[in-house]
Order: sequence, then structure tokens, then C-alpha cells
Amino acid sequence: MKRRLMLLTLATTLLLAQLPARAAERGNADEAMAMAKKAIAYLKAHGKEKAFAEINDPRGQFTDRDLYVVVYDLNGKNLAHGQNPRMIGKDLIDIRDGDGKYYMRERLEIAKTKGKGWQDYKFLDPLTKKIEPKSMYIEKVDDLIIGCGIYKPQ
Repeated sequence: MKRRLMLLTLATTLLLAQLPARAAERGNADEAMAMAKKAIAYLKAHGKEKAFAEINDPRGQFTDRDLYVVVYDLNGKNLAHGQNPRMIGKDLIDIRDGDGKYYMRERLEIAKTKGKGWQDYKFLDPLTKKIEPKSMYIEKVDDLIIGCGIYKPQ
């Protein structure tokens, strides 16, 4: 009986030790692009109102670890944000990253001229609570920009 209890305790300890490592897992570029494309398909199938509600749900299908979807209009106004509801409705055209880069202006330029692509900037990582290098995949869909990014800790 003692041995059984000891084995059970050891197995539980090993399982719990893995939890922080799994929580710290980060999304990769392929996963970010796939999530953005999934959000685009959802938007096309269900319309803006339902899609924005789903994207804004931090427990919904468009938030996974450090990955989350964002939506902007073509003037830089945030319409949906999977990680920070305080951003919704804000005009972000003049927002700068930690290096002073007008990243929303650049994002709009990529969307308007190329239709889709990757953008590098710095942003607050929801896992580390630090400003980290980030790359976001964005795609223009009608009058919207939909994106999902990955954090690249130093």
C-alpha cells in the first residue's frame, strides 16, 4: 500500500511539473497564419457581429496560448481583439511600439498594397507581461484587416 501511494505521488508530481512548460508553449508562424485564415473563414460564414464576438472571447476558438486574433478597419480602428478588450473601438493609427515605430500605419500599408503579409514590431506579451519582438500575419478581407501574431522572446 505504501509503495502504491508513493508511486501515485510520484506520478502526480511529474504530471504537475509538466504544466508550467505546457503553459509556456508558444504558437509558431504556421499556427498564427492558420488561426488568421480560420478567423477569415468564420467571418465569411457567420458575418461580422458573430465573428467579432467569437474573436473577443478569450476562451474562444481564436485564442490559444500566446496566439490571438485581432481585427481592424482600414483606418486603424480596432474592431476585435482576442487578448485585450480595452483595445476594441480605439483608433490606433498613431500608436507606436517600444522602438517608436508606427506599426499600425505599416500594417495598413501592407494590407492595402500587398493584401497580406508578415509584419515585425514589439508588443506586450500576455504570457511574460514584457514588451517582446512580435511578428504578425495580416490579411485584408474586404474593408477589414485580420491578423494573428507570434511572440519571439529574446
